[in-house]
Amino acid sequence: MRTENFSEPRTVARSGPTRRLSVVINPGSGRHDAQQTRDLLAGVFGEAGCEFDFVAVAAPEALAAASREAAVRAAESGAVLVAVGGDGTINTVAQAAWRAGCVLGVVPQGTFNYFGRTHGIAQDAEAAARALVRGQAQPVQVGEINGRLFLVNASLGLYPQLLEDREAFKNQFGRSRWVAILSGLVTLFEWRRQLALDIELDGERTALTTRTLFVGNNRLQLERIGLDPAVAGRVGEGRLAAVAPRPIGNWRMLGLALRGALGRLGEADQVQSIPFRKLTVSVRGVRRVKVATDGEVVIMTPPLRFAVSATPLQLLLPRPEDRVAVE
Repeated sequence: MRTENFSEPRTVARSGPTRRLSVVINPGSGRHDAQQTRDLLAGVFGEAGCEFDFVAVAAPEALAAASREAAVRAAESGAVLVAVGGDGTINTVAQAAWRAGCVLGVVPQGTFNYFGRTHGIAQDAEAAARALVRGQAQPVQVGEINGRLFLVNASLGLYPQLLEDREAFKNQFGRSRWVAILSGLVTLFEWRRQLALDIELDGERTALTTRTLFVGNNRLQLERIGLDPAVAGRVGEGRLAAVAPRPIGNWRMLGLALRGALGRLGEADQVQSIPFRKLTVSVRGVRRVKVATDGEVVIMTPPLRFAVSATPLQLLLPRPEDRVAVE
C-alpha cells in the first residue's frame, strides 16, 4: 500500500504500425515462472521478426518505476509496451503506457484476466503473443479515480480491506484458494465499519451509508456477478457502474457475496447500482482512505472523483480472426 500523486497523461505522436516491443514481466506474478515465460515470448517474437527487449525488473516492488521508465522510452521510439501478468501487473504497466502516450500490448497470466478476456485476448501466453505481433492499436475506455487509471474496478471500504487481509493470509499460510476463502470470511465478519458517503452525481448530492463502494469498468465482470443488465450493459460505452450494498449485518453481507459468486447479485434488493460518467464521493470524518484499483491498494485523499477518462488507453488488440470468444 502506498500514497500516490498523479499527473495528467501525455500523448506522443506516432506514425504507422510498429513491430518494436518492450516487454515487462513481473518477477513475482503468481504461479507462472518468469524465465519460462520470457523464453517462450522470445521465441514467438523472434520468429515473427520483431525487435524486442525485456525490461529489467529487480523485484515486484520495482515494477511501477521500471514500467514508467520503459513507457517513456517506448513513446519516444514508437515501441509497444507489453505487460505480462495478471490484472494488477497489467494495471501498473498500463498506467505507465497511458501517461507516456505509448501503445500497450497484453499477455495475460492471472486467474480471472477480465481485462484481457473482455478484449478477446487469448489466456494462453503463446497464443496471446502470436496475436499481439499481428495486432492493431485501438483506443479503449479506462476509468479514472483522482487521476489514477483503472482497467477493471476501483473500490473503497470493505473490498480494499479484503485484499489486504488476503495478502497477509497468503504470506502466512501460503497461496491457495482455501486460504483466500478463509481470509475473506474472517474479514467479512470482523469488518463492521460503515462508510458515511456524500455522493454527487449530475449536480445532485445524496447521502449514502454502506460497507463498500465498488466502481466497475468491465462489463464481463459485472455480468458474471449478475448485476442488473440495465446497468452492466452500459459499461464500456462511455459509462462506469457504481455498486453499493445498503447497511446490512454480517450474515446478510455473506449472502450477498454468495449471490455474487452465483451470478445473482442483481436479484438482491439490498444492492444499489447506477451507471455514470462522473461521480464525486466525499467520505465524512475521514482525511485519507484506502482505495483498491485492479487489486492494488493505495491511499488517497477525498473527495474521490471517479470518471470515464477523457484520454483512452491505446491497446494493441488482436485481429478479428485472432480474437478469442469470451467463455
